[in-house]
Amino acid sequence: MNRRDILVSAMGMAAFAAVSVPATQAAPLVGRTLKPAVNTDIQPVAIQKKQVDEKYKRRVVRLSTSETPGTIIVDTNNKFLYFVESKNRATRYGIGVGRDGFGWSGVVKVGRKAEWPTWTPPAEMRRREAAKGRILPAVQKGGEDNPLGARALYLYQGGRDTIFRIHGTNQPWTIGQNMSSGCIRMMNKDVEHLYARAGIGTKVIVVGPGNKQGNVSFNDRGIDILRTIFGG
Repeated sequence: MNRRDILVSAMGMAAFAAVSVPATQAAPLVGRTLKPAVNTDIQPVAIQKKQVDEKYKRRVVRLSTSETPGTIIVDTNNKFLYFVESKNRATRYGIGVGRDGFGWSGVVKVGRKAEWPTWTPPAEMRRREAAKGRILPAVQKGGEDNPLGARALYLYQGGRDTIFRIHGTNQPWTIGQNMSSGCIRMMNKDVEHLYARAGIGTKVIVVGPGNKQGNVSFNDRGIDILRTIFGG
């Protein structure tokens, strides 16, 4: 076989191999670098198996309320948090709330804010978890494996810390569920968005068990499609 025949034969074999490799043998995604999301300092470390239900994705909605712009309304029954933009408009976020026996209601304020907050589990929580065989740290520095996620808004009442927070989570699949010990948890990208808009002193109305929030009027009339898509 001369040099030309060898070259033609080699090219033919390469072409056959190219069309014969089944799709299932394509290069796997495992090990590829995940790019961080735009306009966020969240660095994705894994692809979650369970996706958040579509209805809990952030949306601009038509909200009828007498509450002033800048107020936060937490509807623990329907697992939504509203940031009031105007009399007839709000940004709605999906949330996770307290499990049975840990739900609450009331009117509080944002007394402090923190980025990548340190987690200090209350002594009662540590004792409760220890009884189940799980030892919690006394203090855990902020980071991707921290239960408080990327941001935290600390809720105060009468100038005192209530121990409750609005915070991110490293378990986004819990959004829409009753899973927490009373805190309001959000997806990290959502709590970042809220954090940038809600300042110290922001009024927070938590609608839930006991009706300690008093009379609060709000009516979610559905997605404002144009504003959700184009903003403004």
